[in-house]
Amino acid sequence: MTDRWLPPEEYIETIARATSYACLYFTDTAGRPFQLRSRDEAEVWQWPGGNLEHGETPWEGARRECLEETGIDFRGPRRLLGVHFLPRRTRWPVNHIGFIFDGGELTDVQLARVRLTDEHTEWRVATVEGWRGQMRPDGFARLDAISTARATGAVAYLEGA
Repeated sequence: MTDRWLPPEEYIETIARATSYACLYFTDTAGRPFQLRSRDEAEVWQWPGGNLEHGETPWEGARRECLEETGIDFRGPRRLLGVHFLPRRTRWPVNHIGFIFDGGELTDVQLARVRLTDEHTEWRVATVEGWRGQMRPDGFARLDAISTARATGAVAYLEGA
């Protein structure tokens, strides 16, 4: 470490790098979380969302990905429910940071209009407890924390898988 000032292009080489994703957490009108099943990993259930594109804000990315993956053009308020930090790991060479926003409630009519892309095989709503046996433990912990964040109004901070 040096005490000298570094130009931004040099300084950037000394700090952690990261990619980021953003998603929307929805429930149905009974408060049951809505999730999508990954085509690549059948035991992975996730919220509509994905990696951010160059120049895109987390909010813009969450809305774009949701529209692409479900056909839902979300226009509600920007309410952050949680931030998710994943450290660098074997399958991903840099840190990965996620932003989970509240998508509100979907009516039965909105759910009936969901149109999936080839990234997901199905969508489902279930109670939080109902999801427990259908998800990996790390995914369920994330779901539980975000559900609690919505109920309490306190933003969740999550680390790890």
